[in-house]
Amino acid sequence: MDGNEDLASRIRAAHAAGVQGVEFHLWREKPLDAIEDALNETGVKLRSFCIEPRRSIVDPADHEAVLSAVIDAIPVAQRFKGAGMVLASGFTREGVPEQEQFDAAVSVLKRAAAMAEQAGTVLWLEPVYMVVNGQRMFVDTIGRGLDIVAAVNSPALRLLADVYHSAQAQEDFAQAVGDRMPLIAHVQVADTDGRHEPGTGSLAWPQIMSVLREKGYQGDIGLEYFPTVGDHDSLAKTRHALGL
Repeated sequence: MDGNEDLASRIRAAHAAGVQGVEFHLWREKPLDAIEDALNETGVKLRSFCIEPRRSIVDPADHEAVLSAVIDAIPVAQRFKGAGMVLASGFTREGVPEQEQFDAAVSVLKRAAAMAEQAGTVLWLEPVYMVVNGQRMFVDTIGRGLDIVAAVNSPALRLLADVYHSAQAQEDFAQAVGDRMPLIAHVQVADTDGRHEPGTGSLAWPQIMSVLREKGYQGDIGLEYFPTVGDHDSLAKTRHALGL
């Protein structure tokens, strides 16, 4: 938020702006005590944070590192009750059959979800559209992400559906979600191009929000964008574009 450099102050500013939940990226270097104090003071909830270090779920050589990262993150998720532990897939492995990579992802996520469930926590798989040196992330669409979540079949694994990444992958949002909305725990938004506020780009937000309502989504909407104006005006623009 404007003029606030540390996370605790930003949480308080978010609360003052009427925001009821916050998310942050990697957790290891964050001032968790100060964050907890700010959350308790304001009643704001931590909705999610990212597991680190980030490793590939489609490469068996990385699986023990993935599980170790989950083990380390679980006490943070328990501390901030209800916070999803976010992880991405890692990049597609060149020359490796797609089904083999899919099966590897399911295998390690079954183990990770079992640990999360035992601890009373939940993992959120996030499809991320990213291309580096010609290699795309293996899970870069909502459709593939939901296929994996369904195959793992655990209440401790759900999908984080990012509308921006889905659009970047040129995916039909309604078709991708289909009848599997119960597998989606959280939705994040930003407009294309530029990843700014909804309403600043080309996405049809009334239709997107209608899809969410019609398919039964009742969770939060996470704002993962680069604001083009000050915080107050940015939130107002976003609420207007989303019809909130």
